[in-house]
Amino acid sequence: MIDDVVRRAYSERAAEYTAPLGSVGDLHELDRQRIGQWADGIDGHVLDAGCGPGQWTDFLHRRGVDVSGIDLVPAFVDQARVRFPGIRFNVASLGNLDVPDHSLGAVLAWYSLIHLRPAELPHVLAGFTRALAPGGQLLVGFFEGPHGQTLDHAITPAHYCSIDRFSRLLDDAGFEVLDVETRQDEGSRPHASMSAVRR
Repeated sequence: MIDDVVRRAYSERAAEYTAPLGSVGDLHELDRQRIGQWADGIDGHVLDAGCGPGQWTDFLHRRGVDVSGIDLVPAFVDQARVRFPGIRFNVASLGNLDVPDHSLGAVLAWYSLIHLRPAELPHVLAGFTRALAPGGQLLVGFFEGPHGQTLDHAITPAHYCSIDRFSRLLDDAGFEVLDVETRQDEGSRPHASMSAVRR
């Protein structure tokens, strides 16, 4: 896993990253709608996988969702615990979820898979499958583009995902894709999100 590279890069710039992105109010209204509508249909505990400073975890918590967050970067987890003391946050790798099998109702992975090398995605998705109960939900947000192509991310290198390839990866991991959302905002990279259900 590329954990050490990502942990070091974000740890060095955690405060800088949190300043513009640490509040849901600072993020795209369509993202709030997408995640909120997805959350309204969830039954069971939700894991915000790669929660960063915890803004989406808190967003879900405020909607009455039973949610916790994990992140690879200790500085983010420390910030999240201070800012949102009513929510459980832990340091953990996406490649090694420390949760019992079939214990989750849903996983949110909102732009948290973008730093994985393409070859690492199947392992992480298999971990989500293991952790989710049958019928459990997954929502993933990512930069849409040529699959595996590196992009110049502000913190550390990231990768585009193609919708077709990611759909196949989800199918291979035991998911059924429910819907796909895309948009291209002026001055921004192409965005995509996919919701899926564990078979």
